[in-house]
Amino acid sequence: MNIKRLFSWQMVMGIVLIAMSIIVYYIHYLIFRDARHIFLYLIGDIAFVFIEVLLVTLVLHGLLSYREKKALLKKLNMVIGAFFSEVGTELIKIVSKFDSDSVGISKDLIVTKAWSDKEFSKMKIRTLGYRGKIDLNRSDLEALRDFLVKKRAFLLTLLENPNLLEHETFTNLLWAVFHLTEELLSRKSLKNLHEKDREHLVGDINRAYTLVVVEWLSYMNHLSRDYPYLFSLAMRTNPFDADASVEIK
Repeated sequence: MNIKRLFSWQMVMGIVLIAMSIIVYYIHYLIFRDARHIFLYLIGDIAFVFIEVLLVTLVLHGLLSYREKKALLKKLNMVIGAFFSEVGTELIKIVSKFDSDSVGISKDLIVTKAWSDKEFSKMKIRTLGYRGKIDLNRSDLEALRDFLVKKRAFLLTLLENPNLLEHETFTNLLWAVFHLTEELLSRKSLKNLHEKDREHLVGDINRAYTLVVVEWLSYMNHLSRDYPYLFSLAMRTNPFDADASVEIK
């Protein structure tokens, strides 16, 4: 066994503190000659240690963990913002062209300043159950592949971020988008696909589409609460609003 590890500074400090406590108790005994008083308060202090451990480990530790997690999620929202600026918003625009039902749901996804947390939550629940009518003939599948391939390095960089493990829904979104990228990239040609292969790609597109829209709603909700100036820009670049314009009119 390593001697340095055995006599670490924590152990040395513990021994010193115990020795000092014994010395102080001994001085107390020499002055007052009352061992009963010493043991009475010593046992009372030891009994309170268990309550103190409870307070520190369960209550205070829980509060500190909650604050740390909240601070971490705020930092992760910056990463999520970068994702939507670089990939997410444009991906929604491209994929929605394949969805023959996109017009119907797009009307309900035009977010305004009047939206409350309750409205965001309701819309997220509805979107989780939404399955678009993806028709691969409605738009250019090769354009979708080329866009995702161009953003592949950026997606890989996001996946390397260890903090994303704390944000399960966003991690699932990244995996879904990355998987779709690999599926499209692995095929020699995206023309004249077999029917079963087309169905498989439709499932992959639908999965990524649903997850990206749900995460977009969560991100918009975050901006509406904490960053109104960023929320203003996000509303003016809403991928579901055909009349959206960055320029304020």
